[in-house]
Amino acid sequence: MFKSLSLKVIIFGFIFTFFSSFGQSFFLGIFNSSIREDLSITHGQFGTIYSSATLLSSFVLIWVGKKIDDINIFKFALFVILLLSFSCFFFSKISSIVILFIAVFLMRFSGQGMMSHTATTTISRYFTKSRGKALGTGWYGLSSAEFILPVLMIYLLTITDWRNIWFAISLGVLIILPIFSFFLVKDLKLDERETSSEENSKDQNIKQWTRKEVIKDYRFYIICSNMLAMPWIATGVFVFQSFILSSKNWGPYIIAQSFMAYSVMTVITLFFSGLLIDKFSSRKLLIYMNIPLLLAALTLIFFDNPISSFFFLGLIGISNGFANVLGSSTWAEIYGVKHIGSIKALTTALMVFATAFGTALFGFLIDNGFSIEKISIISGTYISISLILLFIIRNKLNPKLL
Repeated sequence: MFKSLSLKVIIFGFIFTFFSSFGQSFFLGIFNSSIREDLSITHGQFGTIYSSATLLSSFVLIWVGKKIDDINIFKFALFVILLLSFSCFFFSKISSIVILFIAVFLMRFSGQGMMSHTATTTISRYFTKSRGKALGTGWYGLSSAEFILPVLMIYLLTITDWRNIWFAISLGVLIILPIFSFFLVKDLKLDERETSSEENSKDQNIKQWTRKEVIKDYRFYIICSNMLAMPWIATGVFVFQSFILSSKNWGPYIIAQSFMAYSVMTVITLFFSGLLIDKFSSRKLLIYMNIPLLLAALTLIFFDNPISSFFFLGLIGISNGFANVLGSSTWAEIYGVKHIGSIKALTTALMVFATAFGTALFGFLIDNGFSIEKISIISGTYISISLILLFIIRNKLNPKLL
């Protein structure tokens, strides 16, 4: 299915999305309780710090992320690797609220932001005909991490201090990633593509939008309102998973175990969404992306049985699978790939911003006595409104032809 260089690009994407997990909310949320206990802070205080640091990282990402359009991908990857390794080491040294803010900023910027941005931009730019399958395969890295790491971390926290875990992660990043990057993308050129044949070059005949043009397009904002639902809602769930456990009277391992359902459904959806995108286009699939997320909100509203947590996170996993692929392929389809790094830097920054918003909102609502059911109603309302807006413009999403 993929040629030699194509396979290298996909493996590169897989590895980078896997290691992006250390800056993702599902992973950082595992250490929520340990950090709050060490610093004696509340859910709301942690949420405010987390969201503020995440917000700052989104602004920095807009500027730094666009450099991927101009710098050799191997050199860019090395910068991101060193940044992630340092960020993990710094996270192990959290001793005050100020240090917590800086540590979260570094992890959100380097992990969630730059690692995933590097992976998806590289794949989106290189692939044309097989972009959907390639992105779906690349995102298996993060899905694998979501399947493996929660239970592993819960176990490690029972035998060692959380700071030791982060120090070990820092060393692992510094040792493993440069080696893989050297062998996978050292010779990859910025203008290199999957194939030059006319049949497969579906990006050649569409307008290549600049970022300045994109932000003037009303469709961009409606699509974003749907794209950002998953980040802010899922982040709230992941960061405040301990609150959900106590609200529903679920055991301490329920969420960690349910992440397996989340990961399995993400992987299954990644596989099929990649095939469907290459067959029907991202534009036609976009309307279906958040329907499972809406059903997940309804599950949390109406069901309390621990088994429902598997359905809850499984449904989120389906939306996550769609969102991971559509979040990259949609922009390339509609706006072209010439400036995809700059455009993706903006959309990734908005995604990071959404996670900051979700954390702040969940923390604020929790501290003000909102139940998880009421929070789910708010989330479901947002999803419904964004879906209606997308339905209205569904026939206006075609790219502009030259």
